[in-house]
Parts: sequence; C-alpha cells; structure tokens
Amino acid sequence: MFDVTVAAPVRRPHAILDLASRSAKALKIERLLDLANRSQPMHLLEIGTGSGGIACHFAGHGVLRCQVVAVDVVDNRRVSDGYDFHLVQGVVLPFADASFDVVISNHVIEHVGDAGAQAHHLSEIRRVMKPGGVGYLAVPNRWMLTEPHYHLMFLSWWPHGWRTPYLRLMRKGEFYDCEPLEKRQLEHMLDSAGFGYSNLCIEAMRETLAIERPQAMITRVLSRVPDGLLKPLRGLIPTLIYRLQLQAGR
Repeated sequence: MFDVTVAAPVRRPHAILDLASRSAKALKIERLLDLANRSQPMHLLEIGTGSGGIACHFAGHGVLRCQVVAVDVVDNRRVSDGYDFHLVQGVVLPFADASFDVVISNHVIEHVGDAGAQAHHLSEIRRVMKPGGVGYLAVPNRWMLTEPHYHLMFLSWWPHGWRTPYLRLMRKGEFYDCEPLEKRQLEHMLDSAGFGYSNLCIEAMRETLAIERPQAMITRVLSRVPDGLLKPLRGLIPTLIYRLQLQAGR
C-alpha cells in the first residue's frame, strides 16, 4: 500500500511558455466568448498570464479594442508589450469591484489550492466582473485519461491522498500540487459563486480543431456531427471550459 502521510510543499507554477500555442489559445477564447460582437473598448483581465502571450494577443489586436491587465504569482513573461502586469499573492485581486468587461482564468483554478481557495478564486472573478461582463474558465477534468501537468495516466483518478505517492512511485515528481475538478463539482462551485454559465466543451473542441488542424479529416467529420450527439460526452472531455455571466439580482 501507499504511504499517504505526505507533507505538502509550496505549490509551483506550471506555465506554458510557448507563444505560438498561446496565440492559438487566445484566438479560441476570442471566438468562444464572441468578443467581436461585444461593446468596445473592453477592459480585459487575464488571471495567471504565464508567458504573457494571451494578454499580448488581446492588447495588440487589430480589430478588438482592449485595455488589458494581467496578473500572476510569478513573472514568467516572454512578452510584455501593450498591457499592464501585476504580481499578486494568493487569489485576491488588487482591483475594485466591477472593473472588467472580460475576465480570463485559463488553467488557473487547479493551481490555487484546496476547495476553499478555489471558491475564493471564483468569488474574486465575480467581484471584479462588471454587470453584463463575461468570463472564460478552463480547468483540467479530473477524469482525463492522462494528467497534463505530469503526463501520467490516471494520476487524478486516485483518491486525493494517494496521488503524491503514485507520482513518486512512477518517478514523475515529488508532490502533486494540482486540484483538477469534475464537471458536477465545478458546476456546484459556480452555482455557489452566483454565476450563470454555459458549458463550452463541445464548441471549444470544434474551435481548437478549426484553428490548429483546419484541413484534418477529424475536423471535417466533427463539423458535421450534431451537438446533441456529442453533449453526453462533455463530462469526459479532458478540459472543462465554461463561459461565465453574472446572474441577475445576485
């Protein structure tokens, strides 16, 4: 049996620093949130900017007019032109209530800590979002076959206390410092935070293929499959993606 008594060291960042992939990700976010049809100029916040590639995409956009602010707990930026950057500690955002038209949290919530810290992350997104604003939230699905940070099959399937020993047993790392979520768990958290939301997993899968593999057979096939046939699979797609809105009266 595993020894499940493990001291938890400080969490470390897992930023993707490849700028080409960040540009493609930004384009996908832009399309999924339908930003071209929103009122402009937009005040946009990216939480956990990593390389800065997504923030830079929106700051230098040739059509959208975005005033962009980015935050992170460490400065791993490869590009810094056109947007403001703030170092932060924890999940608290150093901005006034209702400051932003668009808030992006792309693969951040799994890194902020336990369920309490994750709930606080969502409450901060809600606090700084303007009435009528929109948010983008992406998080790895707990039931993904291969965990994306450590590239180890079934890592997040284990009970919480067994994940670090399994990681060590497979010689992939010393401490599992991520908290992926499952669909029902995340939606309960969004309800508790007072968000209206739409699951965009199917739409995101289509957009990813259209951007990254426009001529591929799978892209053409999926473009012809009705959403109704794919929606039952949303809980199994490796990344959970949601569009967030503020619920009226909350």
